[in-house]
Amino acid sequence: MTETSKGQSGKTASGNRKPAVARSAARLGAVQGLYQMDIGGTDLADVLAQYGGGRLGDSFDDGQCGEADYGFLKSIIEGVVTDQALIDRKVNGCLGDKWTLARLDATARAILRAGGFEIMFRDDVPAKVAISEYVEVAKAFFGGSEPGFINAALDKLARERRPEEF
Repeated sequence: MTETSKGQSGKTASGNRKPAVARSAARLGAVQGLYQMDIGGTDLADVLAQYGGGRLGDSFDDGQCGEADYGFLKSIIEGVVTDQALIDRKVNGCLGDKWTLARLDATARAILRAGGFEIMFRDDVPAKVAISEYVEVAKAFFGGSEPGFINAALDKLARERRPEEF
């Protein structure tokens, strides 16, 4: 896929916004990439090369995740890596008593970090959209109470970081 996005606006070279499905697929890919980095120790350059090399759009969960906005995916992964200490601290403050990111499943950690990044640093993405999107990602991986847990944590973070949106 040729990178056509301009900065963080999500607009293509022609000025049109990329389809929402491309951003949803990018979020899913970002979570998968962050998971690989966390569990497998894969470095940033290798993860980005893998996703930039056409892996996105492969089937996922018996369906198609669609062609991803690679620039958006890259922004999320690089942003989480750059600001992980701050993101972790803020997300940890939004988890229930006795819970920390370190105690969570690696997939849940990746979802919360990616969602936390968007809420904290991507003002071009409405907080409610980021929350909803990452709850949907959580539903793709979990069948239990995890999506609700992720929703609660991201909602609390968003209300603290962007109270004007609520």
